[in-house]
Amino acid sequence: MDRQLIDLLRANGRASYAELARQVGLSSPAVHERVGKLEAAGVITGYRAVVDPAAVGLLVTALVSVIESDAVDDPGVQEELRALPAVEDCWRVAGSEGYVLKVRVTDIPALERTIDALNRIRGVARTRTTVVLSTKWEGRHG
Repeated sequence: MDRQLIDLLRANGRASYAELARQVGLSSPAVHERVGKLEAAGVITGYRAVVDPAAVGLLVTALVSVIESDAVDDPGVQEELRALPAVEDCWRVAGSEGYVLKVRVTDIPALERTIDALNRIRGVARTRTTVVLSTKWEGRHG
């Protein structure tokens, strides 16, 4: 039942308890209680609006691998990455890269400025960038 509620909320985070109750066959108070428990347990960590990047002028998406220098202050690098507005997502990864970033910017010159800023971060040895040509799907729900 909890998994079903989670799937429904991932598809529509604005669904009312009454709507969720209809879909899972419980009462609204029972759904309210279950969702509250999922939130309290940290299973559901928040709700957010999903925005079309192109609609807000972010026409270029790139995946940027960050290769760290040998003498790296990991928390410092993470904070510097977090401070860059163009960095939408950041993953710590295994392999030769330390991080993979999803970057969204208005155009190619903005991407170049972002890459330059990344390469100036103390602890970053170099970056490798892959420009996304098209998005087939993103944020899969389920």
